[in-house]
Amino acid sequence: VSQQLTGTLALAVFTAALGSLQMGYSLGVINAPQKVKRTIVIERHYARSLGVYNEELARRERGNTTEHEEPTDATVVMYWSLSVATFSIGGMVSSFLVSFVSDIRGRIKGMLFINVLAITAGLLMGLAKMGTPYLMVIAGRAIMGLYCGLSSGLVPLYIGEISPVKYRGAMGALHQLAIVIGILISQVIGLDFLLGNDDMWHVLLGLSGAPAILQSLLLLVCPESPRYLYIKLGKVEEACKSLKRLKGDYDTSKDIAEMQAEKEEVMNEAQMSILRLLRSSVYRQQLFVALMMHLSQQFSGINAIFYYSTSIFQTAGVGQPVYATIGMGVINIIFTLVSVMLVDRAGRRTLTMVGLGGMCCCAVAMTVGMVFQDVYSWMSYLSMAAIFLFVSFFEIGPGPIPWFIVAEIFSQGPRPAAIALAGCCNWTCNFIVGMFFPYLEGLCGNYVFVIFAVLLFGFTVFTYMRVPETKGKTFEEITAVFHHKRGAPPSKPQEEAEMVQLKSSTEA
Repeated sequence: VSQQLTGTLALAVFTAALGSLQMGYSLGVINAPQKVKRTIVIERHYARSLGVYNEELARRERGNTTEHEEPTDATVVMYWSLSVATFSIGGMVSSFLVSFVSDIRGRIKGMLFINVLAITAGLLMGLAKMGTPYLMVIAGRAIMGLYCGLSSGLVPLYIGEISPVKYRGAMGALHQLAIVIGILISQVIGLDFLLGNDDMWHVLLGLSGAPAILQSLLLLVCPESPRYLYIKLGKVEEACKSLKRLKGDYDTSKDIAEMQAEKEEVMNEAQMSILRLLRSSVYRQQLFVALMMHLSQQFSGINAIFYYSTSIFQTAGVGQPVYATIGMGVINIIFTLVSVMLVDRAGRRTLTMVGLGGMCCCAVAMTVGMVFQDVYSWMSYLSMAAIFLFVSFFEIGPGPIPWFIVAEIFSQGPRPAAIALAGCCNWTCNFIVGMFFPYLEGLCGNYVFVIFAVLLFGFTVFTYMRVPETKGKTFEEITAVFHHKRGAPPSKPQEEAEMVQLKSSTEA
């Protein structure tokens, strides 16, 4: 019975995933397919507010210059760049606070608390036309970045702790599914005939905070994580009640025994701060695997693919490349759903290797297509096919799995600190790719994806050599795998858990 899906469990996972949807929307709303047109609209409001609006920007609005031409006023460029960059910087900074917020306030109260940031950010951006646009948008994006940095840690942490072992992978992948759905929503409603225009751009940005309102209402009826209640707070009765709300009316002795064994192990450890985790030799292998998984996600070249996609679709003769880019967003969702269905059957390690290996082959195919597209016209179609397959392979494994595997490979004590470090690594890499990819493109030209192909090959080999399979294993069994790899004697929590269960079982 403890492995069954209940309505309360589904509601709790859905509610937590609203934070991921909000994160995806915030990521996509600036980088949506009609980014260039929307950028011109927002730049014009920036220029007017700064008193530097000129005829050059007016000509760009009317389409008399090329889409990729930069505005002449350096101040407008600077403030627009800040509008984009402060989001990632906010995520980098706040990801360090995941451990503090999750342990001090709890998972549910933590998510409620950070929704204040999201709603504040949405109001600042939604009211930008009524004030100083560039200041309000920059402030709103920075605060939204703070929210997303915290949410990207709290959501997988909560879902991982409340999910039954049998469905933990599928439920963990819902975090990535919600992100890609959020990105697609921002792409669709960001079309110029909907909200991506001169009159409604501030509403488009302001809607970033809308999911936080719904999530705040639903969080009030969601149960707290049983592992947090039992291991961190020592509230046995409340933990049992939470388990029964999430999994139905069943004998909780097995789950309580497992948590008791984990609690005893945590009590034998010093308080695990981020700095202590970095220095600890006991968790070095787990931490190395966690950080490499997040490095493989961001340095796979997925953001570069979105950067290139529109121009490649145009070269291939697609009449409306914006819709092809939205089609790529639909593929994102479809193959994330494939991952949700397969991750607890095929396993995390297998799907990650298949995804990284497939992306490596697609990066090579894309390079060939881009190099020879001027010689053979059909090569542009090879590039298009490679883009769609690249995105598909990403969502099968490297996209969703790094977010929840960190919660699986660490025990309760170091788990929040590990998620904070992995989140910071992810946001930092995202920022680095966004800042330096245009320079790499200028330096390498059509061969830029060779760099990603080499990195992807290395990540595939690393996954094969160092990443263990966590499918169907309890948190303690996964920890024992790393103990065994270090050559240390296996820990005894599993035997203790079985003894406690036998003592309380009528079948004994």
